[in-house]
Amino acid sequence: MSTIAVLGSGSWGTALSLVLADNQHDVKLWGRSKEQIDTINNERKNSRYLPDVSLPENIIAFSRLEEALEGVDAVLIVVPTKALRDVLKSVNDCLNQPVLIIHASKGIEPETHLRISQIIEEEILEENRSGVVALSGPSHAEEVCLRQPTTVTASSNDMPMAEKVQDLFMNRHFRVYTNPDLLGVEIGGALKNIIAIGTGLTSGLGFGDNAKAALMTRGLAEITRLGLKQGASPLTFAGLSGLGDLIVTCTSVHSRNWRAGHMLGKGKSVDEVEREMGMVVEGIRTTKAAFQLAEQLGVDMPITTELYKVLFHGKPVEEAVSELMGRVKKHEVEDLNLGDGDPLNELEP
Repeated sequence: MSTIAVLGSGSWGTALSLVLADNQHDVKLWGRSKEQIDTINNERKNSRYLPDVSLPENIIAFSRLEEALEGVDAVLIVVPTKALRDVLKSVNDCLNQPVLIIHASKGIEPETHLRISQIIEEEILEENRSGVVALSGPSHAEEVCLRQPTTVTASSNDMPMAEKVQDLFMNRHFRVYTNPDLLGVEIGGALKNIIAIGTGLTSGLGFGDNAKAALMTRGLAEITRLGLKQGASPLTFAGLSGLGDLIVTCTSVHSRNWRAGHMLGKGKSVDEVEREMGMVVEGIRTTKAAFQLAEQLGVDMPITTELYKVLFHGKPVEEAVSELMGRVKKHEVEDLNLGDGDPLNELEP
C-alpha cells in the first residue's frame, strides 16, 4: 500500500482521502486551519464540510505541510486554482525525492491561460516529480462519501502514470478509466463550471428544463470548439470529463457553481454570492480565463462571453439571455471540425 499526501481539506479532498483510505492506503490530509485539522484527528470528522461522514484511522490530518509530505509516494492536489501556485511552491521546497503528482482541481489560470498540469510543471521541479496526472469526471463529494457508484478519468501524457493512479483509486464504488488526452480532460473539467453557472442562472430566473437542455448542449459545443482549437480529441468531450461532468455539475444542487448561478439569477451580486457561499466558486475565475483564451484563439463562445459580461461588467442577466436568444441564425454543428472527410464540415455557416 502507498502513503499519499492529500493537499486540501475541503469536501472533495476529504472525499478522495476516504476513497484512498478504503483502499488501505495511508492518507496524510493537509489543511491550513489547525482547528479544522485537530477536529479531524480528534473527532474523526470534517465538521465544516462533511459533518455526517466518519473518517477512518488511516486518514491523519496535518497543518504543517512539511510533515504531510514526509515519506509520501504521491501527492494529490485538491486546492482552489487561485491558491495553487503558492501551494505548489511550498511543495517543491519540501520535496527531496520524485513523487507522483496527481491533481483533482479544475480551472484555467486567468492571464496565463494555463491548465492545472501546466502550472504544476512550472512550479514543481522535474527532479521532484515522477509524473503528473489529472483526476476528473462527474463526481460530487457528498455521494462519493456515501460510497455511491462513481466513475472518473485519470489522464496523463504518461499513460503508465495514469494507470498507476487508476490502481490507487479504483474500487467497487469508485471506477476509474484512463484517457491519454490530458488537454481535453482538463479543458472539459474546467469549462463545465462556466456552463453550470449558466444553468443555475436560468433556473434562478424561473426558466425550466428547455432552457437548461439548450444551455448544456450549446455549452458543450463551445467547450468542444475551444478544446479542438488547442488540439484535444473530440471523443474526450463525449466522455466522462466532458458530457458526464457537464451533466452532473449543471443538474445538481450539490454543485456550488450551479448554486452560484441560481443566486445570480435571483438578483444577488457576484460579491454577495461569493460571500454567502463561503467556498470558492471555480467557474467565476474560469469564466474570465476562458473568455480571454477564446478571444486570443478566435473561438466563438457566446455563452462564456455573456456570462463574462454578467460576472465582471455587471450586465443584467435578463439582457444576457436576450442577447443569446437574439443571435443570428446558425447551423447547429457550425465550427465543429471533426476531421477530414466528415460531412458535417461541408455545412455552410
